[in-house]
Amino acid sequence: MNQASLREYFDLLALKRDLWRHRNFYYHKSLTNLCRFLIPDNSTVLEIGCGTGELIKSINPIRGMGVDISQKMIEIASKKYPDLSWIVSSVEDMSHMKDNFEYVLMSDLVGYLEDIETDFCEIRRLCRSNTRLIITYSNYLWEPLLKIAEFFHIKAKQPIQNWISLQDLENILILSDFDIVKRGSKMIIPVYIPIVSFLFNKVIANLPVISRLCLIQYLVARPVVKSKKDYSVSVVIPTRNEKGNIENAIKRLPNFGSGQEIIFVEGHSSDGTLEEIKRIADKYKDKKIRYAVQTGKGKGDAVRLGFNMAKGEILMILDADLTVPPEDLPKFYKAIASGKGEFINGSRLVYPLEKESMRFFNILGNKFFSIMFSWILGQRIKDTLCGTKVLFKSDYEKISLGRKFFGDFDPFGDFDLLFGAAKLNLKIVEIPIHYKARLYGETNISRWRHGWLLLKMTFFAISKFK
Repeated sequence: MNQASLREYFDLLALKRDLWRHRNFYYHKSLTNLCRFLIPDNSTVLEIGCGTGELIKSINPIRGMGVDISQKMIEIASKKYPDLSWIVSSVEDMSHMKDNFEYVLMSDLVGYLEDIETDFCEIRRLCRSNTRLIITYSNYLWEPLLKIAEFFHIKAKQPIQNWISLQDLENILILSDFDIVKRGSKMIIPVYIPIVSFLFNKVIANLPVISRLCLIQYLVARPVVKSKKDYSVSVVIPTRNEKGNIENAIKRLPNFGSGQEIIFVEGHSSDGTLEEIKRIADKYKDKKIRYAVQTGKGKGDAVRLGFNMAKGEILMILDADLTVPPEDLPKFYKAIASGKGEFINGSRLVYPLEKESMRFFNILGNKFFSIMFSWILGQRIKDTLCGTKVLFKSDYEKISLGRKFFGDFDPFGDFDLLFGAAKLNLKIVEIPIHYKARLYGETNISRWRHGWLLLKMTFFAISKFK
């Protein structure tokens, strides 16, 4: 359908927009909840194909702009929500816009685009490096059912649309210089039936295979960024009873980045670790070594203290047991500094494990959490519990501000950071590492007690994400 015909169609639809939204309130409420989860409050948001503006308004942007091809739709939106900006335009005619936003939202729009790749390229121009493009669209398997719903006036009659698969859309985004961050699906039953709707949409719709049949599909993408900038780095090393590893951590850590600081966070050791840190800081004065003693308990608390102290642009965690070799950290730096990822996670489950570096039941637990988290977060996570994680300080600060959404109950910090990164739609990339056996001291992790806690946190994540 050409632009003139589309404009005429939506001008007529605008007059009955509230009627159709009321008739399909459950669908629109579910779509709103999804977008509110993907887009934090007080973000800058551009919605293309905004209709009469209800969706972008519900997201609560600090600065919001709606764009629609229909003059009638925009007139209604501007009267309803005068605090937001409204523009009449097609995607092709947005070349005059020079603004950019943290989030660009396209909900139920790709089906109407005449040239999807060209339009995505135009949208790419409006994106900055940290912009997220969020697309929701109807599963093409639902086309017959939706046509039946139109026949019985359950939903508004639609013009002929593009019915494309998830793979088609991902391919077009790649051609348009976008990188897929996450994907997902929602809703098996698009009408409200007490108990039944909850059972099918909150439980059954999230099961593997069945999720492919959901009505609402969504993608989160980011513009491909090729960066050559050098960043300053803070390496945070949580320590508890690791006296024999302190000097090796300093001696083996390579130089990389525009500047480097090393922050030890000591956790009330009984083997003289704190005194050893002080000795090493005095011995290696050419290194920028800082230290602190945590007031709380657990690795997660130590990491948060170290991250709050850090002055570097990039934050890294290095476990003091050195089972992740310090020599591997430049790989993590290269991945994040080049723009290939925004949250870099180590993976111990690719290369053969050194003897006694990980016990059998720990391996099984890690594989279980890998499967669960890949499903929960919508991004592939092979090793959730590798201690080495790397991210930008600016992104960590956003995770810290949003921590109230998940709560503060992760004693290790791994899930806390993964939850936060996924909630912010950060691109997670994993670096395979050669996991080594510990040479000094004993692990501080209780396999069964902490395993049970991690399992409870996994089910909590399901309740939040799914």
